[in-house]
Amino acid sequence: MENVHILLYYKFLPIEDTNYFIRIHKRKCKELKIIGKVLIGKEGVNGSVAGSKEQMEEYKKFVHSLKGFEDVWFKEEIGKEAPFNKMIVRERKEIVSLHKNVDMAKKGKYVEPEKFLEDYNKDDVIILDTRNYYEYKLGRFKNAINPNIKTFREFPDFVEKFKENENKKIYIYCTGGIRCEKAARYMEDKGFKDVYQLHGGIINFCQKLPNTIWEGKCFVFDKRLMSDINQYNVITNCVTCNKISDLQRNCKNVNCDELVIQCNNCQEKMHGCCSKKCMNEFLKYARERAAKKKDGSWIVPKLVQEYRVKN
Repeated sequence: MENVHILLYYKFLPIEDTNYFIRIHKRKCKELKIIGKVLIGKEGVNGSVAGSKEQMEEYKKFVHSLKGFEDVWFKEEIGKEAPFNKMIVRERKEIVSLHKNVDMAKKGKYVEPEKFLEDYNKDDVIILDTRNYYEYKLGRFKNAINPNIKTFREFPDFVEKFKENENKKIYIYCTGGIRCEKAARYMEDKGFKDVYQLHGGIINFCQKLPNTIWEGKCFVFDKRLMSDINQYNVITNCVTCNKISDLQRNCKNVNCDELVIQCNNCQEKMHGCCSKKCMNEFLKYARERAAKKKDGSWIVPKLVQEYRVKN
C-alpha cells in the first residue's frame, strides 16, 4: 500500500481579495486531484491537504509561488489512508477562531525544540498548553499546564485567570503552531512580558526530538483523530476487514461508542459502526424513525444527530 503524505501549514498574511484566492486555490487542487481542508480569510490561510508525495510536492510549489507565501513552512506526516473525504476550500472570518481583535502583524518570539527541551525543567519557565481539554487528555508535554478549555475561543477567559504569571517566562505550544501564534500575540496584548511559542508546534518537536518529554498521542483534526508522532509508519488494522489503516472513529451506535481503527471503505459500508451487530441496531432505530415519515423513506446520515441526542 502506497503511503499518503499529509501537509499541515498556515500563514498569517492579509488577503484583500479572498474570493480570487479561493478560486485559484480550488482550481489548483482540482487539477492536482488532492483532498483536504483549506480555510482562507482576511488574516491568512490555514490548511491541511493529502495525496501522493508527487502531488504534495506540486502543491507546495503552488503555495510558494503565491506572493507573500514564499516562506510557508509545511509540516509533513505520513499515513496509511487518506484522512479526508474530499477537497474543501472555504472562507472564514478567522482562520483560527479566538473572537478577539489581535494584531497578527506583530513579530512573535519563538523557542526552538532543542531550547524548549533544555529549559523544560527550569524553575523559572512555565510550560502552557493552548489546546482543548480533550487534546491535552490524549497527549501532552509532561507537567504542562492544562487551560481546561472546550474550544480555543475560551482561551481569553483562561488568560484572565492566569494574569498572576504575566511577568514570568512562558513557553506555549499547540499542534502545528497556529493557535499559539495567535495566543502569544493575545497574551502580549494583555500585558504578558515574556511569552515564547514552540516553533512548529508538537509535530515539529516530536519529529526532531522523539521519545523525550512528550507523553501520549497527538489529536489531529482529520479522520485519523490522533497521530503517533513519536513513531513512524505505525501499523494498525481495520477492526472490520483487517486491512492496514490508521483512521480512527467512534462507533455511531452510541450504546457502543467504542473508538476503533476503521478504513474508509468499511466506514462507508458499515455506516460508521464497528460491527454488524452495532450496525443492525443503528439501522433498526433509523428505520423506525423514518417509518413515521409520510413517504416512508429513510436516510441514515440525517438521523445520526437525533439518534445521538435520544441515547
